[in-house]
Amino acid sequence: MARIGFIGLGNMGVPMAANLVKTGHTVQGFDLVPDNVAKAQARGVSAAVSASDAVKGIDVVITMLPAGKDTLAVWGGGILKAATPGTLFIDSSTIDVASAKAAHGLAAEAHMFSLDAPVSGGVGGAEAATLTFMCGGATDAFERAKPILESMGKRVVHCGEAGAGQAAKICNNMILGISMIGVCEAFVLAEKLGLSHQALYDVASTSSGQCWAITSYCPVPGPVPAAPSNNGYKAGFASALMLKDLKLAQEAASAAGGTTPLGAAAAQIYAMHNAWGEGATDFSGIIHLIRGKGR
Repeated sequence: MARIGFIGLGNMGVPMAANLVKTGHTVQGFDLVPDNVAKAQARGVSAAVSASDAVKGIDVVITMLPAGKDTLAVWGGGILKAATPGTLFIDSSTIDVASAKAAHGLAAEAHMFSLDAPVSGGVGGAEAATLTFMCGGATDAFERAKPILESMGKRVVHCGEAGAGQAAKICNNMILGISMIGVCEAFVLAEKLGLSHQALYDVASTSSGQCWAITSYCPVPGPVPAAPSNNGYKAGFASALMLKDLKLAQEAASAAGGTTPLGAAAAQIYAMHNAWGEGATDFSGIIHLIRGKGR
């Protein structure tokens, strides 16, 4: 079993760290918010007094932070110096590809192994240890990381070299954001045409319109009991986070010379949803904006 330092104990970080403890790893964690540290302690994580303290005497360091600037600030702000050379650094934050590559560069300069490994599955997946990890980095780093990541997820994919994990994440979530809007538009049109939610679900979930946004995350109450729509649209994946990922996709498309008109439109629509005051609502709550009225 490994000794793991975990930095970033938010809504995703706490259950991820707790699942590492459940599978026998020793985890010491740090977060700037004391309440987050307390939640992690209640689930078996030891508290570190600082980020640098969290990585001392550790085999693997995992960071789960809000943005690229945060990853670079934490990695470059002392933890690479505090860790033992040869330590494996895994960043599971969702950040821009350029920052991910820069983080790999910092790790290499410090003689560390590194992996960008963002996740898909939301808070529910973090709690259930069913996350998908999309990994970028050298093969030897991936092989070292894989058994650790399997303690927190059900699928661990090596997507390529440095930054490839982040590229896969933002492409995947662009698909998700676009498809959720399309599904919501279809359900709102069905309402206007007098078609019941269940009837549309029964047809679309088994026909050519079938997609994850319908079968696993249906945006109307009823057809999929576990979907946030049946829990007041409490966020499994917040609209603000979807907007963040769609913006990252647009930045990447601009840098790479890619053409993503639907991705751009989705980013604008989710920006409106967030400006409407529903940033903390689940992203499937975009159906409220499409209906033109709140919950």
